[in-house]
Amino acid sequence: MCVPGPEWETVDLRALQHPARLVPLAFLLVLVVGTAVLMLPISRAGPYDASFLTALFTATSAVSVTGLSIVETHTYWSRFGQVAILTMIQLGGLGIMSGATLLGLLVVRRLRLSTRLVAQAETRSLALGDVTGVLKLVLLVTISTELVTATALTLRLHHSYGEPWLEAAWNGLFFAVSAFCNAGFSLYPDSAVKFAPDWLMLGPIMVAVFLGSIGFPVLHDIRQNPRRPAKWSVHTKMTLLGSAILLLGGLLAVLAYEWSNPATLGPLDPAGKLLGSAFHSVMTRSGGLNSHDVGRMQPETLLVSSVLMLIGGGSASTAGGIKVTTFLVLGLVVWAEIRGEPDVTAFRRRISREVQRQALTVVLLAVGTVGAATLLLLSISDFPQQDILFEVISAFATVGLSTGITPKLPAAGQFILVVLMFLGRVGTITVATGLALQARQSPYRYPEERPIVG
Repeated sequence: MCVPGPEWETVDLRALQHPARLVPLAFLLVLVVGTAVLMLPISRAGPYDASFLTALFTATSAVSVTGLSIVETHTYWSRFGQVAILTMIQLGGLGIMSGATLLGLLVVRRLRLSTRLVAQAETRSLALGDVTGVLKLVLLVTISTELVTATALTLRLHHSYGEPWLEAAWNGLFFAVSAFCNAGFSLYPDSAVKFAPDWLMLGPIMVAVFLGSIGFPVLHDIRQNPRRPAKWSVHTKMTLLGSAILLLGGLLAVLAYEWSNPATLGPLDPAGKLLGSAFHSVMTRSGGLNSHDVGRMQPETLLVSSVLMLIGGGSASTAGGIKVTTFLVLGLVVWAEIRGEPDVTAFRRRISREVQRQALTVVLLAVGTVGAATLLLLSISDFPQQDILFEVISAFATVGLSTGITPKLPAAGQFILVVLMFLGRVGTITVATGLALQARQSPYRYPEERPIVG
């Protein structure tokens, strides 16, 4: 896309025409290849039908790092098929992080020089020409986190659960990649339910999911200024603060509603209840794994989980959703309006009106998409509205948590989820970047008039 060095200054970005199309096209290419691979007889573990929809659904779920499935991963797919799924998860995770980050840097490059310098200083971003450095750092964070997590899980699976070394290593690696990429896939029939009271299993998974979900710009910012939070960008501060609030809020909500539920946290001791609540709260950021049966949770828990899933994780991360900063920007807009403030500010910095409009656009498009898909699924299936809404948000926010209805949906309903997973992963990035790339100064302004609002 570009070559680092002085010659980069001579490249006309207009030659790229629509750079925001690169990400969805790349994902679409991997999706097509992945579907073809999964349709091969060697990809199946038994005499199962080589269904195109099954292969398409699984490939889309893997490439979009969602985790929803209409078949059991550990029994339907052979080791070859499982390796193909893991490869797609890894490609999807690396592509999301590097692609979103590079598009974000590309947006900065398109601004005027003075604005670009301010934006670069504020975000502590790498220069756009240093593409190799960006990709190396993304690769380093990804591989190192996955290797450490895989090692910890392998040792635990072998010594505490009696799995042979090779089996433990494969299961640990699969868990580690799935966790960091926020993919939600598991080689166990009950996801992570059998590890519900085990801190040494669920702990490393939660850490990997969190690191994958906060976003590369945040990781880079912390790496540059590990002991000087005051030097962190507003984006980093908003992402970390918002993540902490959402994680704590989710934990407390799950504890409150599931404490006495005999189907989830009820039988556990206080430490087990705390672990189960923390795990579910982290997984709603887009992790997608579950240590308790989601379908038997209280309606209140499902509603809270749906909200957390729709918000998702950090920008330019492996997580989905509208993103934490988008949610906080709209919250700050509301707060400024209530207080009668002329500007929207965060950490003594003013949030531009362009960013406010982009956040509003992303949220409204997301809500509209979720609403339309929910209505379509309700019209072609007989499942309760709360289950349909949960499944739709899980697909669009690329989370992967499920109440168990996905395999039971009609083929048309499963295809709707395929579209949602693809749009949820690449759509918000594309829309947000497209809006920024089209930013321009108008030579004139129309007369102002104030419609009545509220």
